[in-house]
Amino acid sequence: MSSVSSPSVTEDPAEKNPAEKNPASAERIPAGERREQILAAASRVFGERGYAGATTDQVAQAAGISQPYVVRMFGSKENLFVEVLGRALDTLVVAFRAAIADSKAAGEDVEARGARIGAAYADLISDRGILLSLMQGFIMGHDPVIGACARKGFLTIYGIMRDEAGLSAEHAVDFLAHGMLFNTLIALRMTDAYGADDRVDELVGCAFRTKLDLVLGIVAIESRVATESAKQA
Repeated sequence: MSSVSSPSVTEDPAEKNPAEKNPASAERIPAGERREQILAAASRVFGERGYAGATTDQVAQAAGISQPYVVRMFGSKENLFVEVLGRALDTLVVAFRAAIADSKAAGEDVEARGARIGAAYADLISDRGILLSLMQGFIMGHDPVIGACARKGFLTIYGIMRDEAGLSAEHAVDFLAHGMLFNTLIALRMTDAYGADDRVDELVGCAFRTKLDLVLGIVAIESRVATESAKQA
């Protein structure tokens, strides 16, 4: 079930991506897969450039399709971002509910359950776009459409912590606060400076705890990819 509601835009079945115009170059991709491809690309673009700085053309380039196709499928940049935000929140809901189910099956107490859910959240750093697009949504409370979706999603997460995980109000608030710290450190790219500053090492190490090696490993991979891309440019 989606955590946020988003405007419905009818896809034009006649619109094809550039590759589809040449049957010999690629097979036609089902609409559902194409939609997910665009949302994944948009998540990265919005996360890196922010809502104001991102364009549907940049999303199209990241997805490897035409800009008109993006507009036909989603209607507007606002609609696209609402879909991206809903996708990110749904990812959180699925991950948290899976962690809660595993915790209950293992007979863990509430404290251990909270730690397990936190670890599940840290695992999502492998898709930096998800966490950063959440940040973009959370700082747009002033927007009548995006702000409403972000608030609804945030309260959904709080409700899961209270009603399904069984956390106290204080524990649930601490969990949300720590999650926002995760997002802030990722947005600041503080992890990129790990090993070069003792204060950074202390802050990042305390924040990510047992997931530090995972986080640093992902940062190292992203750094190598960026270096290789720069060489090829």
